[in-house]
Amino acid sequence: MALVSMAALVTGARSGQVVSFPTDTVPALAAIGDRASSIYKLKDRPSHKPLILMAAQLTDFLSFIDPALEPQTIDKFAQLAEKHWPGALTIILPASELGRSLNVNMTTIGMRIPADPVAIAILQQTGPLLTTSANLSGAAPIDTTAAIAAQFPTVLALGEIPDTYDPNIVTGSGQPSTVIEWSNSGWLVRRQGQIAI
Repeated sequence: MALVSMAALVTGARSGQVVSFPTDTVPALAAIGDRASSIYKLKDRPSHKPLILMAAQLTDFLSFIDPALEPQTIDKFAQLAEKHWPGALTIILPASELGRSLNVNMTTIGMRIPADPVAIAILQQTGPLLTTSANLSGAAPIDTTAAIAAQFPTVLALGEIPDTYDPNIVTGSGQPSTVIEWSNSGWLVRRQGQIAI
């Protein structure tokens, strides 16, 4: 894995390379939407397991959400997002055509804004990225740059902490995000993680 500056990581992500950066849960592998297959190949991830779309702000997700959703559903989504984002909550909603194109055979899209200043700074420059934990499918998440480098030598990883990074902020809890999905009967908890819903 190449350890690179933030500028080089952003450039690499925009050009379609798989990148790795810290988040508030575990380090991520990430790629632009049309390069999802690169992540699946690297992780040996089954195609039925979707990737999560991360972005820097709520409005970045709107084009990925089914436009036919009822206004009250969108309101409930916005209320949850405003309460828990940035944070370790992944929200799954019915996807638009664009959203469905990101994950094979999926009609929904999982979305999250991480509570990590470095991740946010990257996502502000790249736009939304498809993400997953930095590990082989089924293995425990990898939490150090050295281990990520050993496992994924072709991935670009942030090797230089930007000036805007506050070393006093603890990032990377090692715990997964809570995952909730909208259904006709309300929110269903698909995975209990850091945030109690």
